[in-house]
Amino acid sequence: MKNKRLNIILIAVIILLLIPFIAMQFTDEIAWTSTDFIVMGILLLNTGLLIDLVLRKITKTKYRIALCIAIVVAFLIVWAELAVGIFGTPFGGQ
Repeated sequence: MKNKRLNIILIAVIILLLIPFIAMQFTDEIAWTSTDFIVMGILLLNTGLLIDLVLRKITKTKYRIALCIAIVVAFLIVWAELAVGIFGTPFGGQ
């Protein structure tokens, strides 16, 4: 079961990374570098693996939901910071 979940996570990450890659072929509005793909791949993979860990280790439904929401919110905050720099850190986008 563990390998099946890992395969699903990896396939989902690849599919999600294909979206900007394919879009780059049709428009100049999206200009990701290889570093962008690597960073987003790491973020997506870590998010998926953390959610998998929560689903495997936590038994109470309300704690599962709360932790999964917290993981997704953390992912979205990091993504937004890297994309547009909402907090003004040195890592923020321009």
